[in-house]
Amino acid sequence: MAAARVEDVLAAAEEQEAEKRRSVTVEKELELEFDLGNLLALDRNPPPAAGLRGAGPRREAQLRALARDNTQLLVARLWQLPAERAGGPGGPLVARLPEPAFRLPREKPPPRPRPPTRWEQFARLKGIRRRKRTALVWDEQAKEWRRRWGYRRAGGDPARAWLAEVPAGADPQEDQFARLRREKRERVARNELNRLRNLARAHRAATTVPAAPLHPTGHQSREELGHVARVARVSTASLGRFQPRLPKEPAEPPSRSGGKKRRFEPLLGNLAAERGRQLELLRDMNSKKPVLDITRAVNKQLRQEEAEAAAAKGKKQSQRGKRGRRRQHVGRSGKKSGARRQQQQRPAGSGTSSSKRKKA
Repeated sequence: MAAARVEDVLAAAEEQEAEKRRSVTVEKELELEFDLGNLLALDRNPPPAAGLRGAGPRREAQLRALARDNTQLLVARLWQLPAERAGGPGGPLVARLPEPAFRLPREKPPPRPRPPTRWEQFARLKGIRRRKRTALVWDEQAKEWRRRWGYRRAGGDPARAWLAEVPAGADPQEDQFARLRREKRERVARNELNRLRNLARAHRAATTVPAAPLHPTGHQSREELGHVARVARVSTASLGRFQPRLPKEPAEPPSRSGGKKRRFEPLLGNLAAERGRQLELLRDMNSKKPVLDITRAVNKQLRQEEAEAAAAKGKKQSQRGKRGRRRQHVGRSGKKSGARRQQQQRPAGSGTSSSKRKKA
């Protein structure tokens, strides 16, 4: 009994070892074709036809076993690739995949090409080709490499140079530095205007909704069907005037734009009705009174009062200034006025005697 038991244990251990080897070892008549870049494995071996007939648990088991074997072969091939630790010694083990061999179809459609800008259209029309230039150039004055454009560029800003050349035919009295600064401001303003125009054009292109298709889609609403019928009616030379109408279509043919048409009264018609309309219009014009805007009237009155107060205040200040100037004038001329009074109060003879003494 003991020997039998030992044999049974050894047999069970052998079966378990064989099951483990079978879980990692897969034998195929034809080797699989691998595309490790796409994690793809192609199995050219024909599947067992007997196990795949019908639908049932047997078929599912066969498909699961086939998928498991192929996945095992793909994983075994991945482990043969060179691996490295990502993020340091303690990171996960990753393998470098080779370039994919098969070109798989993309899930989504390719993006639409960007519409060309005005400069691209002009360059294509004139045959201008884009040449890639380096960002740094050699500056002979500074003896160093500088940027081609922008701050501290090579050659410096002409408007900040200490010497400016007078162009041929220019006014010699004109300030060339002011002219250079003015031209730079104009260039900056023109570039900013073009930038804003490009932004507005791009915004209009992004917000423009494409027209709805006029062919039947199977899910068109009543409004869409009406729009299609209206477009079809006005597509004739007479704009649908002589086309037969539908059962519930209005008598007036729709316009090309789909809006309401303006109706005009005939020139020769009912004169009594026209006279009545004119009299009613005159009656309304005579009966209507002008509407009083209280807010506007109050604001106007406040502005008028403020203007009057400001005028009165300015008048008082001017009067005060005149009084001060008058007092200053009187103080300065006090001596002269006193001398004149003394001359007027002197007798007439005193003046003659003095004059005689001077003559003598």
